[in-house]
Amino acid sequence: MEKPPSRRALTAVGAAVAAVFGLLFSVFGFTPGSAEAATSGIHVSNGRVYEANGSQFVMRGVNHAYAWYPGQTTAIADIAAKGANTVRVVLSNGDRWTRTTTAQVSALIAQCKAAKVICVLEVHDTTGYGEDAAATTLDRAAQFWVDNKGALDGQENYVVVNIANEPWGNSGYTAWTAATKSAIAKLRTAGIHHALMVDGPNWGQDWSNTMRDNAASVLAADPDRNTIFSIHMYGVYNTAAKVQAYLNAYTSAQLPIVVGEFGAQHSDGDPDEDAIMATAQAQGIGYLGWSWSGNGGGVEYLDLVNNFDKNSLTSWGNRFFNGANGIAATAKRATVYTGATPTASASATASATPTPTASASASKAPNGYPYCASASSDPDGDGWGWESSASCVVRGGKADTGASATTAPNGYPYCASASSDPDGDGWGWENSASCVVRGGKADH
Repeated sequence: MEKPPSRRALTAVGAAVAAVFGLLFSVFGFTPGSAEAATSGIHVSNGRVYEANGSQFVMRGVNHAYAWYPGQTTAIADIAAKGANTVRVVLSNGDRWTRTTTAQVSALIAQCKAAKVICVLEVHDTTGYGEDAAATTLDRAAQFWVDNKGALDGQENYVVVNIANEPWGNSGYTAWTAATKSAIAKLRTAGIHHALMVDGPNWGQDWSNTMRDNAASVLAADPDRNTIFSIHMYGVYNTAAKVQAYLNAYTSAQLPIVVGEFGAQHSDGDPDEDAIMATAQAQGIGYLGWSWSGNGGGVEYLDLVNNFDKNSLTSWGNRFFNGANGIAATAKRATVYTGATPTASASATASATPTPTASASASKAPNGYPYCASASSDPDGDGWGWESSASCVVRGGKADTGASATTAPNGYPYCASASSDPDGDGWGWENSASCVVRGGKADH
């Protein structure tokens, strides 16, 4: 029996519209993400996810269907043993499946901490709301987190609250923006200050670009400016061009995005998993594969392992864990577990980005990080290495960049005119792209 209805195919109308949007991509309406963020735990700043100590954290993880398989008590530890640094855990608020209790939430967080993975907790009962009559509302999902605040308190370093899974189907999804803002406000008013994650509508695939076009306003509406956007990539994202266009829209606007679910095949089309993983790695975007085990109803091919056995990888599992840009090659444990600290000066204030030096020295790159002693510490070729429990830059590599006559130290081009920055935050918008005002707040 198929458990997660989120694997459902798009309607014919949805698929047709998806094709149109794939051709008519636009990023109008985006503004760069705010540099301000909460820093009491995992938080976002300038479109990236950071830990409290200022270390950037890139999710490399797996979805686990706990709500349907609560007896699989070793799943989180088994996922961690395969190298994942994050587990996204399916919960239920009781509207559709058996309610996950506060004691169970606490136990799951403890399991994540014992396994040294970041815990992304989500309510699944909202899946396909507006199209699936059994689905519940975003507000009901938000109430679940308020009810379980006691289990969440003090866990800001370890837990991301994914408010609701795929909270709209292909009907009524224009209400997503207002409902998402309301849900975020409900959690903040209740005193929940964790990093939040919100899924897109259209069964999570956002073929309508509703989340994409309203992400900036949703982030701005969060009093903590601490919301991560999550796209689920299945049949809609069947080409590299579509994958790159969607993700680029966020990174170019400095809005935090992760691929919260994806697979190697699906009933609604053939997702380009290679492009998803390669683009995520190239852009420093997190990804979470669906799912560890237990899929049914004809989508058993989405299982990463057979029968919850960590030693029995499926073909999808082998690709995901051991293939190019996979978990084994790219996942790095959160520093809250390793004790590592950033080697460049990282502030735990409003902006948690490393403080760059003005220019390269014999030992430091222009971005302030030390040069690697050996290029072999960068096995994936992204220009970043790992030596002495700290990040380093490969001399002459992709990350060995700094300010130039036309480019700011953060890699964005300088604006031709300061008038393109009407709100004075240091970010302008010229030629349909973000730019940095020379000498402004973002010129670092």
